[in-house]
Amino acid sequence: MRQHVDFKTRIVSSLYVSVGAISVVLGVLGIFLPLLPTTPFLLLASACFMRGSPRLNRWLHQHPTFGPILNNWHQHRAVSSTVKRRGNIMIVCSFLFSIVIVPLWWHKAMLLVMAAVLLFFFNRLTVIDKPSESTFVAEAKEKQ
Repeated sequence: MRQHVDFKTRIVSSLYVSVGAISVVLGVLGIFLPLLPTTPFLLLASACFMRGSPRLNRWLHQHPTFGPILNNWHQHRAVSSTVKRRGNIMIVCSFLFSIVIVPLWWHKAMLLVMAAVLLFFFNRLTVIDKPSESTFVAEAKEKQ
């Protein structure tokens, strides 16, 4: 019975790692492809790696590019102003492109409603920015 449980655990763990790895690849592609979102795929990869491989989860959270985005989300349920600004630009551009391309008016209306709903919820996310190092230097000089 013990071997059966270990085998199931390894299979489930392998599935989580596989889905996490695919999500990381899609997230990296999303950096370069405007219609593919990066952050949701990285959040999915983080969730999968948490359950499947603590080592890969640690690597993802310590990554110089992806780590700050994930840590902001996991610690504060917030995004940086840069992520929010880029997200808004990409949402608007991709939906405008889609609206221009589709021929039927009701598709255009549906895309417009979807964009409005997405922007509404996306812009409700909390923004958190870390203070810059110049702030610390200024504070240190004021205290002297």
